[in-house]
Amino acid sequence: MGVRGLDRALSLGFTKSAVKPAHSQEWVLMESGNLTLVATPIGNLGDLSHRAEEALKLADFWIVEDTRISGKLQSHLGIRKPMSVCNEHTSEATIAKYVAEIVSGKSAVLMTDGGSPVVSDPGALVVQACVVVGIEIEAVPGPSAPILALALSGFFGQRFAFLGFLPRKPGPMKKEFLFFKDSPLTLIAFESQHRIENLLLCAFEALGARNYAICRELTKVHEQVFREKLPIIPTEKQVPRKGEFTIVIEGVRRIADE
Repeated sequence: MGVRGLDRALSLGFTKSAVKPAHSQEWVLMESGNLTLVATPIGNLGDLSHRAEEALKLADFWIVEDTRISGKLQSHLGIRKPMSVCNEHTSEATIAKYVAEIVSGKSAVLMTDGGSPVVSDPGALVVQACVVVGIEIEAVPGPSAPILALALSGFFGQRFAFLGFLPRKPGPMKKEFLFFKDSPLTLIAFESQHRIENLLLCAFEALGARNYAICRELTKVHEQVFREKLPIIPTEKQVPRKGEFTIVIEGVRRIADE
């Protein structure tokens, strides 16, 4: 880590005691630990890989989105690990403290409530801070709701765009969709159970009549995939407004694709 990297590290709340001078005025970390990004089940605990389980058991502490949910995973594994929270309300100063623990030599795992860390997840801030100070980062792949929904949709999966959670208000949401009005990219988005109709209406107004798939409660007991074409909106009987939703919208079909 160069002098510029040191300055950035100090701006995040680290102190010079975490680093020491080396040749050519360079700075390196002292006995730093490591960070492992671990993908966790999105519903079915049977999807936790052996490698993920080992990483979770070996880590000194977990950085999680919600201790209640990750606590259930600890109970499932029969282990007890200290948990630190990283969500949309976590301050940069708090994140700096987590990274300082890793710098001091501890190993940490970063996870979200379910799926792959960093994907539509505030945990990305932890990774960015670790990159700044040169901490070793590795990843254990696993469940991912966007990829599973894309596979189940039946749409072209070679090129796609993941939009995460779109703006709540119709105006900004339609503006996001309009960017893909003439695009062949398949679109993937997360949405709340209470705003499914709003998303589909905005998608129709911006994109026109497109095929879409609603993927609900993926990998869980009540998993459901509903396929239709805009502007048709499913009734609550067809698609209960309960659980977690991933929406997949087909891209523009070119003549060569027909």
